[in-house]
Amino acid sequence: MRTSRYGCWFLAIVGLSTVTNALVATSPPRKLSALADPTFVTPDVSLLTEQACIETAERMQRVVVPVSPSIQSDGAVGVSYVHWMASPNEKSPQRLPVVLIHGFDSSCLEYRRFGSKLAAQGFDTYAVDLLGWGFTQLENVNDFSASAKVETLNSWISTVIGENKPFCIAGASLGGAAAIEVAAGNENCQALVLLDAQGFVDGIGPMAAMPKAIAKLGVQVLKSVPLRSSANQMSYFDKITYATDEAVVVGRLHCTREGWSDALVNFMQSGGFAPSTKVPTITAPALVLWGREDGILDGKEFANRFLETLPDARLTWIEECGHVPHLEKPEETATAINEFLRGIPVRGSAIVEESSKSALSSQWIGVAGIGATALAALAADFLPVH
Repeated sequence: MRTSRYGCWFLAIVGLSTVTNALVATSPPRKLSALADPTFVTPDVSLLTEQACIETAERMQRVVVPVSPSIQSDGAVGVSYVHWMASPNEKSPQRLPVVLIHGFDSSCLEYRRFGSKLAAQGFDTYAVDLLGWGFTQLENVNDFSASAKVETLNSWISTVIGENKPFCIAGASLGGAAAIEVAAGNENCQALVLLDAQGFVDGIGPMAAMPKAIAKLGVQVLKSVPLRSSANQMSYFDKITYATDEAVVVGRLHCTREGWSDALVNFMQSGGFAPSTKVPTITAPALVLWGREDGILDGKEFANRFLETLPDARLTWIEECGHVPHLEKPEETATAINEFLRGIPVRGSAIVEESSKSALSSQWIGVAGIGATALAALAADFLPVH
């Protein structure tokens, strides 16, 4: 059975980690040996034409990381992600690896136009799916709550980036809430990037109080073509170029997976993220990036609120851009992040060349709601994307 196999993988991870720690206690921090999930199949993009999406899907992989038994009874779960290796001409041991977190009910395909742009500027770049979304393991998982998502994300970071290795985390839209949780609680996070991020609205609104049967019917609305198309229109400044039918298809790919609706209901009924009290506790320098024409989250309100609340933050506006700068203005977004990160000294000696040691190859819509009333109530909390 799949669960017992994961249990064996988890024991292998723990055992290998223990032996490694004993043998190289004085060596620079290394990556744990991440075990590829042999059951993972990359998403079918055969009907798509956007080359960036096709190439990103082909790079996607899934590894098994340790988690609490309350999340998965055997203590291990599969997490999908995409890795763009830093350009050899630009790579430097003093460049933080960047971990990108997608928005509500999205996937790492959200960064299909952006990941390679940042990697070309010298940063190992990873787009990671949050547990229950994207193409992460869904079967035999008990908990898809915000806390489970954050725990699993931190475990992925330790496993793939490396234990005690410094990194930068970036979150878009609701993914900003997850990034805030990590930045506030993980001492190895040395920089934070917020892309039109949600950080001051806690919970998920009226959906948390809905009976499960009604909630299950409700989440089906979230993957409907009309709703996703409407959300697409809201997300972009240049709607003709970017709010296309194909963008809707990309945003719905993960919604057809068995177990998607149960995982989403589980998250919604768990209460969602609560980042607002954590924002002022973040000591790492932060870059707040905002599309000037964001029609979902008012940058004049929220971007400036981040500046007032974060201890160390700067703001960059992306002009002629809506809610998703990484999709609409990837080059400008990558340049802004590059300029920000190059000004941050990397603490310690944890960053080392890992290319010869790595066992891994390099390889979208915010929520509306259910019914007109719920749509209006939730629109301020979750953001349509892609």
